[in-house]
Amino acid sequence: MTSPTAPAPLRAHLAALESESPWERLVRRLRDGELGMLPIVAALVLIWVVLGVINPAFLSAENLVNLTLQSAPTGVIALGVVLVLLVGQIDLSVGSVSGLAAAVVAVTTVLLDWPVAVGILAALAVGVVVGLGYGVLATRLGLPSFVLTLAGLLVLAGVQLRVLGPRGSINLPFESWFVQVVQQGFLSQTLAWVVVVGVVVVVTVLQLVERGRRVRADLPRVSVTRLVLRTTALAAVLSVTVAYLGTARGVGYTVVLFVALVVVVDVLLRRTRWGRSVRAVGGDRRSALLAGVAVRRTMVSCFVACSTFAALGGVLAAGRLAAANQGTGGAETYLTAIAAAVIGGTSLFGGRGSAWSALVGVLVITSIANGLTLLNLDTAVRYVVTGVVLALAITVDTLVRGRREI
Repeated sequence: MTSPTAPAPLRAHLAALESESPWERLVRRLRDGELGMLPIVAALVLIWVVLGVINPAFLSAENLVNLTLQSAPTGVIALGVVLVLLVGQIDLSVGSVSGLAAAVVAVTTVLLDWPVAVGILAALAVGVVVGLGYGVLATRLGLPSFVLTLAGLLVLAGVQLRVLGPRGSINLPFESWFVQVVQQGFLSQTLAWVVVVGVVVVVTVLQLVERGRRVRADLPRVSVTRLVLRTTALAAVLSVTVAYLGTARGVGYTVVLFVALVVVVDVLLRRTRWGRSVRAVGGDRRSALLAGVAVRRTMVSCFVACSTFAALGGVLAAGRLAAANQGTGGAETYLTAIAAAVIGGTSLFGGRGSAWSALVGVLVITSIANGLTLLNLDTAVRYVVTGVVLALAITVDTLVRGRREI
């Protein structure tokens, strides 16, 4: 019920909202961009249904296992891109960073005979240093991130060629534990079901705690019915996924790592002061500065996280291919990662997006590539289809932003 003391326009607006039918409310929320990732998930399901009807092999358990393994390295890179986009910046060099990290792992472990763990840490350190350099130059000197990271793309690509040396390609030994884990590491069915139960329990407890806090603060909260439906839906999705993929090889370790990183970043963005700072800086940098937010430090941290995730993606790609070469981390890598972040719902204008954007976005792009490959269509068609999907995502993002600024 609206308050009689509320202004007449507000009372009329609230009355109109209360009189909406469920269909009208859905259309309004879709038009105003208030449905979160639901449209993207619906698009992913539609893509799977269409590709499955055209070629039933697409929805086979073995193919979906391959699809998830293909998605993990690029998805990790896209997760970093989401963070840098949230603060209104961009990093075009993530592909070169991933390629350089792959080269560092290969050279240090094969040619220099370093322990694999040390080689991986060295590769990740490269990402940290690169991100720190970008952050300092962008915040202290005010250099545009587009031009800065474009220059970094070229510089790091050259460094990658130097690191690889005249060989141009270095193979990792298949007997290495690193290659074995990345290529052939899968959760046992028992452990997979334990993980499912643990995730459902933790999510349920967190939702109950959050609801209890809102009740005590007399704030709007999710109804018990909706909470139960959410938990049931999560349990159903996880159970079906584990059971179906288990009929093939199961859930890969790299996929578990990727999803775990998405969950951690999501919690950091939603539950911590740093996450609120990231959204504040991306929403309105000047207002965030006036509100006392450490704008420079927040931006530097996002650049560092982006490059570090790019390096980790390169490490995973090297392990999956058991090799690093001059083509590792090529132009397609950074284009795919940025496209995945945007298609997943992260705004190019900053301030809006989610860690889950990387997961859903990379699944969309990888599904398109995988499905078109099964249909024996060439790379040109894949590029065209992916470009059209990206253009649609940017159009929606621009329209939603325009409506919010009215």
